Amino acid sequence: MSTTFVAGETRIGWIGTGVMGASMCGHLLDAGYSTTIFSRTRAKAEPLLERGATWADSPRVVAEQSDLVFSIVGFPRDVYEVILGDRGALAGCSAGAVLIDMTTSKPSLAVEIAAAAAAQNVVSIDAPVSGGDVGAKNGTLSIMIGGDQDTVEALAPCWEAMGSTWVRQGGPGAGQHTKMVNQTLIGAGMVGICEALLYAYRAGLDLETVMKSVASGAAGSWSLTNLGPRIIEGNFDPGFFVEHFIKDMGIVLEEARHMQLALPGLALAEQLYLALAAQGHGRKGTHSLVLALAKLSEVDWERRGDV
Repeated sequence: MSTTFVAGETRIGWIGTGVMGASMCGHLLDAGYSTTIFSRTRAKAEPLLERGATWADSPRVVAEQSDLVFSIVGFPRDVYEVILGDRGALAGCSAGAVLIDMTTSKPSLAVEIAAAAAAQNVVSIDAPVSGGDVGAKNGTLSIMIGGDQDTVEALAPCWEAMGSTWVRQGGPGAGQHTKMVNQTLIGAGMVGICEALLYAYRAGLDLETVMKSVASGAAGSWSLTNLGPRIIEGNFDPGFFVEHFIKDMGIVLEEARHMQLALPGLALAEQLYLALAAQGHGRKGTHSLVLALAKLSEVDWERRGDV
């Protein structure tokens, strides 16, 4: 297997052009990689096709035309289908190819894919990301990686095109476990952000002025800085879908049960997000949690400016 992956020589395959995938793939295109794309909805891939990417009719065809195949889809069942399914990428891989799944998925599935890939002399890397749509657009994602060390290091030009931080955490599944740590932090943190802004509103404070004071202090965080203003504006467009975050929290809690580990804070966050989805907000961004919390105190957050 090649120890370097060079723009203009290495052929890239990309599966999944959603909220984050389209931007991430775009950075590789900009870096000069020849790219073949498959997405469940072709219309979402059109901007990339207009920029020079090539369309393929299935993940298998993507792999047949690629040295590296990246995927970022919705749920573990989607990962299984696009990689291990009959028309999946592994079926089209030549010996020496590399599969890189950047979906947030189950650590156990990452291990299963790595074993199946190794049986065909293919390397599989799990590399979930954090940073949302902002990080994807700006190329500043944090990439959490599990898999063969030499391959991970050889992929450095690709990681650097998409992110500002990339760290190999260990063998297969280690990237996914690290992403579960990330999602645990975000789940509890978002509850605090939304409750704090509700408190500020009920106390009669100006929310923008409050943000100036707290965002740069000890309470500051990426979520507060980047999503707090969206909450205040009532802009709940997804940087990351509620329904996908519920999936992630479910994975964390399932893994925690296997480890006999109690995570009551995350379990509460999951219940609040389930309520949010039940209220019809599953396709909004994770910061729309404020709507479910506001409902508990009969605050109409989306119309508060009209009062």
